[in-house]
Amino acid sequence: MTESHHGSARERFLAFRRKQKRAPLLTERTIHARGLDFAVFMSSPVSGALPLLCINGGLHFGHDVLWPALSPLSEQRQLAFFDQRGRGKSQQPPGARSARIEHDAGDVAAIREALEIDRWNVLGHSWGGGIAMLATAQDQAAVNRLVLVDAVGPTSDWLLRLHSDALTRLTGDRRDTLESLDPSRLRVDDISTHAEYTSALYPAWFADREFGSIFSSPRANSPTGAAVAARLRREGYHWTSLIASLRVPTLVVHGEEDLLSVDVARSISALIAESELVLIPHAGHMPFWEAPEEFFSAVEGFLSN
Repeated sequence: MTESHHGSARERFLAFRRKQKRAPLLTERTIHARGLDFAVFMSSPVSGALPLLCINGGLHFGHDVLWPALSPLSEQRQLAFFDQRGRGKSQQPPGARSARIEHDAGDVAAIREALEIDRWNVLGHSWGGGIAMLATAQDQAAVNRLVLVDAVGPTSDWLLRLHSDALTRLTGDRRDTLESLDPSRLRVDDISTHAEYTSALYPAWFADREFGSIFSSPRANSPTGAAVAARLRREGYHWTSLIASLRVPTLVVHGEEDLLSVDVARSISALIAESELVLIPHAGHMPFWEAPEEFFSAVEGFLSN
C-alpha cells in the first residue's frame, strides 16, 4: 500500500492539495465555430509541450466541473477547456431539442481549427470521454494522445443497471430520494426532471460517500444538455466499431470503485489497439479527487512519454 492509500479520501485529497501550487487563472475567449459562439478557457502556454484539451462530462454542465480539479496538469502543459454548445457560457444551438452528442463531438475539431492549433492531446471524463472518443475518431491526425477518465462505455448497456447499482451504494434519506425517482422519465428532455435526478444520483459516484458529501452536485439547467441526455437514454447508442477504429495511443484510467463498472473500462481498452488500462484503487468516478496522487501520476506519465 502506497503512502497515499493511508487514511480517508478526505485526508488523501487534502494532503495532495497542500503540495500543489495555486490554480492559475484561465484566459477566457469566445470562438466562433460551426455557426455558434463557444466559450473557451485556457491556461498559459508551455513551451515545447502540446496543449491538452479537457472535455467535461455530465452532458448538462460547463467546463467548471473539471476546473480547478485538473489544475495540477497545467504545470507541464497548456490546458484548454470549452463549454459545450448550449452549456455554460456557450451559445445554445437553434433547435436545441434536436441536439445530439455527435454534434458535441463534431465541435471539437472545429474549435481546434478556430484556435489555430495543429495538434494536441485530448482528455475526456465520463460522458466527456464519449465525446472525446467520437471526436478523436473524426480527427485522428490532430490528436497525439488520448486520455479517457472513467469514460462511458462503447454501448449504452451500462445505463440499464445504473439506477439499481446506485441504490445499493446509498443508505437512509439518500437512498429513499433516489428510489422515489423513475429513471425512465429521463427519456424526456424536461430540465427539472434531469436536475432532480442528477442531484440525487451524485453521492453514488463516490467510493467514499462521506467524502463525496463535501462536494455539491452541479446543477443541470441546460435545455441542450437535457435534449442530448434524453436522446441517449431513449435511443441508446453503439460506438463499438468507431472506437475500434482509433489508432491514437490511449490511456484508459478508471476508479476501481466507480459506479460505472470497471468492466466498461476494460471493454474500451480491449477495443483500442494502442491502449493502456490503469485502475485507480480507492476511487470512484472522480479519481482526481479521491486518489489524486495515483491519478495525476498516471496521467502525467502517459502524456510525458
